[in-house]
Amino acid sequence: MKTSSPTPRVRSSRPKFGLGAISILVALTVLILTGMHVDGNYASDAERAVFRFFNGFPSVIYWPAWVVMQLGNLIAVPAVAIIALLFRRYRLAIAALIVGVGKWYSSRLLKDVFLRERPASVLSDVVLRDAPAAGQAFVSGHAVIAVGLAVVVHPHVARKWQVVVWATALLVCVARVYVGAHLPLDVVGGAAAGWAIGTAANLVTGLFARRRA
Repeated sequence: MKTSSPTPRVRSSRPKFGLGAISILVALTVLILTGMHVDGNYASDAERAVFRFFNGFPSVIYWPAWVVMQLGNLIAVPAVAIIALLFRRYRLAIAALIVGVGKWYSSRLLKDVFLRERPASVLSDVVLRDAPAAGQAFVSGHAVIAVGLAVVVHPHVARKWQVVVWATALLVCVARVYVGAHLPLDVVGGAAAGWAIGTAANLVTGLFARRRA
């Protein structure tokens, strides 16, 4: 008697909207709590200690840090989008552009809502390495872009490259503290904002791909 083979289970390509929504909610919660903590140019003893630890690294590593820091520059957005188009990763290209637009608007909004000056205006003896001494610092735009791009690139690369992507995003955040541009919570808030924007970009492009299919 002939028995029919079991039908293979096909993994659904449907985006995990529930998990994505929870991830965005958690990121926004971290962002708001961080913003409430830094409002009024307050820096706790713990934050001061962390800042002085990284800001006190030797100046000999400035140029490597500067190179890494450019991966959190706004120009990294079109660069990732162009590379994605060359490899026909259209969803990634669109998601990267969403990160850039999200960073532009969110940074302007957050810097109006949560007022905090640059480290040199809050602390004494800050080592500035080609970083502004004054101006609004919350959130770190470099952290927004670095983490946001890491979130959208993550699903499109092999596991070993995922480690490189996230290590680079972390180094960008640390470098912003090292050069004296931001206090630690500025980059934490920026990372949270980038995580929320990147996750939203993945959900939007995933929904678009599903509708096309």
